[in-house]
Amino acid sequence: MTESGFYVNGKRFASKSDYEAALDDKKLIDDIRSKYNLNNAESVLELYRDMSASKFKFKSSLGTDFDDEIYELTRQIKAGTFEPEIEEEEVPAKRKRFFSEKKEKPAKKVAANKAAPKTSRPKPKKESDDLDYMSPSMREQVIKEIKKSERKRRILLFALAGLCVASLGYFCVYYFYIERTERTYDQWAEIREADNARVTPEQKIEQKKINYSDPTVVPDILEKYKTLYNKNKSLIGWIKIADTNIDYPVMQTSNNEYYLDHNLNQEYDKNGSIFLDMGCDVLKPSTNLICYGHHMQSGKMFGKLGDYEKESYYESHKFIEFDTIYEEGLYQVMYVFRSHVYTSGEIAFKYYQFIDATSEEEFNSYMTEMSNLSYYDTGVTATYGDRLLTLSTCDYQEKDGRFVVVAKKIQ
Repeated sequence: MTESGFYVNGKRFASKSDYEAALDDKKLIDDIRSKYNLNNAESVLELYRDMSASKFKFKSSLGTDFDDEIYELTRQIKAGTFEPEIEEEEVPAKRKRFFSEKKEKPAKKVAANKAAPKTSRPKPKKESDDLDYMSPSMREQVIKEIKKSERKRRILLFALAGLCVASLGYFCVYYFYIERTERTYDQWAEIREADNARVTPEQKIEQKKINYSDPTVVPDILEKYKTLYNKNKSLIGWIKIADTNIDYPVMQTSNNEYYLDHNLNQEYDKNGSIFLDMGCDVLKPSTNLICYGHHMQSGKMFGKLGDYEKESYYESHKFIEFDTIYEEGLYQVMYVFRSHVYTSGEIAFKYYQFIDATSEEEFNSYMTEMSNLSYYDTGVTATYGDRLLTLSTCDYQEKDGRFVVVAKKIQ
């Protein structure tokens, strides 16, 4: 720790609580490294399975980085590119000395007229020999115990074999979902780009901003989203952050559960989809549009959103593109903070309930709360009447934790 902040493993933490959480993570990671050999493929896969089963709970970005390291090692193992560092084992000094002395020591000569004494070695006893000396009742009991132990051993072997098959099946399903998700998003992105390329300069000029003063008029869907909208009418927009993997369609339905485990083709998918809170209205429009996405260990969806904890990352990723299907939009990041889901009876700032500000006083109150929670000062502020975008994902530093990025519309 230095005067300018809190550091663990060369990484800076903004507050003492974050610093203490990072120290806990460092201790846990050191313990994991002592128990699992990261130069051994089987040990790495075992650790990956344990982490996937949430055996270890990390509290800081230090844990997130370690999680990414194990995921990358697992990916290398699956791809056949894993190259463990092999350390040359040193022969213990005593063992070296023993062999050197043995080599140098001259062999003793045995006199020709003296025969070496013969030693008789006892023959090993067979199990049947021991049983012959037992009484019939004792022998029967011993045989029964032997059979019982053998039965347990076989059951254990079958259980381990079943566990291996189940683990293999889990990894197959996991990678199947990843591959299918990537293929689907690639197809949607290609359609979007192809439709956008067909829009003439004249048509782009005609695509004016929405007239929000007349809510009865529903504007035309942008040309680049028409084909995708016809594929799935839950499409409400598209989000993109340059130089990141965040480049996804955004869905919206009448509940906030469906797209937690469904993809764009409305198939079951544990990756889910990025979706807009059901209470938000892009035509009204709502003061704050809240987008949710899973924090996937693979880094997909909003898995890398937590990188905004570092101010240096923000400096190179200040802007978020978010189009609705009716209007293009550009937003600038204002606040970055951690929070969690509160119970209905708890009195606290619940960012996920901030959708429409009914007054300037209410709006300013929300801005103050988020500013106080933010990891750093971006210098960006908002006033009543501005439109906001909030990105929210799970955070594993605490139970029901959330990582949040809030931006202001500038175009």
